[in-house]
Amino acid sequence: MKPINDRVVVKPAAAEEKTKSGIIIPDTAKEKPQKGEIVAVGPGKDDVKMSVSKGDQVLYGKYAGQEFHMDGEDYLIMREDDILIIL
Repeated sequence: MKPINDRVVVKPAAAEEKTKSGIIIPDTAKEKPQKGEIVAVGPGKDDVKMSVSKGDQVLYGKYAGQEFHMDGEDYLIMREDDILIIL
């Protein structure tokens, strides 16, 4: 995968299966994760270098990115601006 311009590909973290107290969360009640790992980074746009790199753990907006499925895995593709923080 090679994103273009200022886009990145993120592998979302798995949704929580249980609460801290041990209650199992059903699939219908699971929240979409807002954390993930960068798996591919584009070259940047208009001579602006990308500030994230492959392997970075990031937090992103709740409705950020476009979901897609490839080789049995779920990914998000989003602009670098949609990333809120590098962990």
